Amino acid sequence: MSGRIVVVTGTDTGVGKTIATAALAVLARARGTVAVVKPVQTGIGDSGDDGTGADDEADAAVVRRLAGCAVHEFARLADPLAPETAARLRGVELPDIAHHADRIRALARESDTVIVEGAGGLLVRLDTANGTILDLADVLGAEVYVVCRAGLGTLNHTELTVRALRQRGIESAGLVIGAWPAGAGTAEQRNLDDLPRLTGVPVTGVLPDGAGLLGAAQFQQLAPAWLGG
Repeated sequence: MSGRIVVVTGTDTGVGKTIATAALAVLARARGTVAVVKPVQTGIGDSGDDGTGADDEADAAVVRRLAGCAVHEFARLADPLAPETAARLRGVELPDIAHHADRIRALARESDTVIVEGAGGLLVRLDTANGTILDLADVLGAEVYVVCRAGLGTLNHTELTVRALRQRGIESAGLVIGAWPAGAGTAEQRNLDDLPRLTGVPVTGVLPDGAGLLGAAQFQQLAPAWLGG
């Protein structure tokens, strides 16, 4: 019997996917065993690492510190670029989507939940054969959460992401606002109402800006409330 597989994608880079992944992992840990996967990490370390030695700047290390769960990286690339771009720059052949899917399924046979954090947005290439996080979610039959911004521009970016998922027959499990500002204004407040109205997808989480700076104990205490758990 295999566990649940969740994919966390975003409307863009820097929207808060890593912190949202950590929060989802905390919620899942309350229900059973959890493993988090970062298929490709760029901008740090040497390519080909399995993630066991990720340092403090890596997304995997942030999730491990905040959520306290097992985290796996399948490939690492030194340049801070999209995975395909970084791989081509260095002449590295990345594992393809099928290979990632096999490894994720193996983890799902050992864990109640596996959470997969993508790189950048939904259509960013994860390999050198044009495979995307959308392809990976489709192959896995995963639940997909879309992390989005709170401010101006988020309606367009989020609706485009949701539409791309629907074109593949995938209905997003929820939208997560990755960083809600302390001084939220009219745009942010209206977007909170308009995002579910325009996309047809509920906002299932709102994470406060700076959540990733909290200590692990406080983060784990507060994360379920941010996700409505």
